[in-house]
Amino acid sequence: MLRVTGRRADGYHLLQTVIRFVDYGDTLRFRVRDDGVIARVNDVAGVAAAEDLAVRAARLLQRAAGTRLGADITLEKRLPVGGGLGGGSSDAATTLIALNHLWRTGYSRGRLLALALELGADVPVFVNGENALAEGIGERLTPLELPPAWYLVLVPPEAVLTARIFADPELKRDSKTIRIQGFSVEQAGNDLEPVVCRAYPEVARHLAWLRRAGPAWVTGSGACVFAAFAAESAAREVWAQAPAGMQGFIAQGLERHPLRDLVRDPVK
Repeated sequence: MLRVTGRRADGYHLLQTVIRFVDYGDTLRFRVRDDGVIARVNDVAGVAAAEDLAVRAARLLQRAAGTRLGADITLEKRLPVGGGLGGGSSDAATTLIALNHLWRTGYSRGRLLALALELGADVPVFVNGENALAEGIGERLTPLELPPAWYLVLVPPEAVLTARIFADPELKRDSKTIRIQGFSVEQAGNDLEPVVCRAYPEVARHLAWLRRAGPAWVTGSGACVFAAFAAESAAREVWAQAPAGMQGFIAQGLERHPLRDLVRDPVK
């Protein structure tokens, strides 16, 4: 679910969105350096090292903690750039969590959450580590228990520019805020979808094909689209019927982020 409920004076959009973790993502490897240098040591198509959120996260934590340690970072991309799956945000959060541990910075989850928000509105949920309803610009998180599910995710051959979607004058910006205690499929939907599908025809084509099997949605600002299934076999049955050349993957929904226990919570 992604609802746009308003817009702040500074241009940031106010949202209500449900975010779930899945067992499919990028891989990050870290090697601690004692010379203070932070470097991504491999090339990544479509992600310049200077713009890499993982590199930015490492430098932000280094400055905040005042540590003299550095890190070599290797990023293996599985998630598509511009896919709306939170890949860059997840990578940034993973970097904060991992280097907080490896550098023995000792930051609590609350301190990491404050740094995460400086990197982007989608980063805090990955540091918090629980499936959640995110509100505001993404910084207000309410944990949600979500039912077991498998997801078929299609990856159209397009990279969506999120800023372009949020700048579109036809974007719906006045959805009513709703109260959510237990999320159900009846509450699903994405206010960005009409704008994305009009601007990116391949997204519309993939979404139309997936909806032949049942309810399906654009994820985030796109380009990826997805459908949820109660069983892996049902997802694979639909995926087996995909047209030749269509790209995608199947992922299982998780109850929590795999690294959640690596960060200590604030002392109550």
